[in-house]
Amino acid sequence: MKAIILAAGYATRLYPLTENMPKALLKVGSRAILDHIMENVTRIDAVDGIHIVTNEKFYQDFLDWKKESDYDIPITIYNDGTTSNDDRLGALGDLKFVLDQAGISDDIIVLAGDNLMDFSLRDFYDYHKAVDGNAVCVKEIEPEDTSRFGIVLMDETNRIIDFEEKPEHPKSLIGAFAVYIYKRETLKLLDEYLKAGNNPDAPGNFPAWLCQRDSVYGYLFDGNCYDIGTHDAYNEVQELYKDR
Repeated sequence: MKAIILAAGYATRLYPLTENMPKALLKVGSRAILDHIMENVTRIDAVDGIHIVTNEKFYQDFLDWKKESDYDIPITIYNDGTTSNDDRLGALGDLKFVLDQAGISDDIIVLAGDNLMDFSLRDFYDYHKAVDGNAVCVKEIEPEDTSRFGIVLMDETNRIIDFEEKPEHPKSLIGAFAVYIYKRETLKLLDEYLKAGNNPDAPGNFPAWLCQRDSVYGYLFDGNCYDIGTHDAYNEVQELYKDR
């Protein structure tokens, strides 16, 4: 399995913090968000390579981070060549970029570089192996939060039968988070998705499309996943992690 970390956004909502610093390298507690992610994902024994995609603006920052890191796993940093929100590839465009650049043909775990998880990714991997299918991390959310999430419906086996990004009229209170595992056989379907002109931006758009064509299971995790998209969200995780 390969891990792909999507970190090519410009995080304009967090300016001035992210005007000259990529969001994934902001400190939470004593460590960068990216280091928290790395610590979690490297506990999956099957993961034998980490692929991180960023942009032209922050490419050197990630190279510097890699140089100062001491992880016992191969790490590759990719520059998607974009310079602003106006020409960004989008999360799924960046995923396709990495798959092509690296020639990946293994199962993959895909993570957003600005999501901080306090649950075990190894448990998520074990679930994926048990169901032998594509999988998405999901959790029950509050009714007032449904407009911020992809909302899923699952059958009795936790297979996702409906997935809608940020619906006006949600069909459930089960929200999907930006943590995915895709089987190697599924990767060719990302090509099909993008060539059909579908939205390359939000990562949840692909599993929403995929669940109508292939099995996608919802992993109900026990814990929290913090999307650090605003100053309030960043301040919240800073407070939670200040003593860690």
